[in-house]
Amino acid sequence: MELTDGYFDSVITLMERLRTEERDSIDRAATAVADTIEDGRLLHVFGTGGHSAMGAEEVFFRAGGLMAVNAILDDGVMLQGGAFRSMYIERTPGYAKAVLDWYEVNEGDVLLIVNAYGINAVTIESALEGRTRGCTTIAVTSVDLQRELPAGHASRHPDGHDLADLVDIVVDCKVPMGDALVSVPSVSQKVGASSTFLNALALNLITLNAIGKLAARGINPPIWQSANSPGGDEANRKNVADFKRRIKKL
Repeated sequence: MELTDGYFDSVITLMERLRTEERDSIDRAATAVADTIEDGRLLHVFGTGGHSAMGAEEVFFRAGGLMAVNAILDDGVMLQGGAFRSMYIERTPGYAKAVLDWYEVNEGDVLLIVNAYGINAVTIESALEGRTRGCTTIAVTSVDLQRELPAGHASRHPDGHDLADLVDIVVDCKVPMGDALVSVPSVSQKVGASSTFLNALALNLITLNAIGKLAARGINPPIWQSANSPGGDEANRKNVADFKRRIKKL
């Protein structure tokens, strides 16, 4: 149980840092999300490669979550199309623009980019495209991690940018270099990933606080109810027709 306790304690420590150190950035991100939903727009969420895609899935079609979420679930950068294929594509310049075009990310929208490393081509160009299109851009990313990665690293965008420098609001998810947390005797590589927990926590704190802000404004935003709970299908059906016209993956 020593490994179990060490992993649990390490994850909780990072989560606690996120909760306490990112209060202001989470509040600003939540305000931007609340504003866009009050304006009748969608929150676009893009996990720009590999396991980061789970960030978009975390807040999409989720019981207790906002309906007005357009999850950018691009097959090219997701693992089910092939793990190495995903890595190659996330490093490909010029790819992000076509994805944001397809998902209709436009001026005045909020684009939330989820990527702990914050350096690959799709991540960087999504932020640059968001800026060019006049979006409010939010990043859930690890600032220290991207600062530690050297210039010219194979996974970096050719221009060498860090995501944290390109967006309006940064929520630092605190993921350490290499993602894994636990050292096991006689095993050279650390084990026990952290990014899934930390990205999910950051995203849920943003959306939860956005819902709270909307409620404080007298707005009752459409929220997904579990389809597996009594009355879930009926509750969701009241709003789903409008969102099916605007959200690609519904």
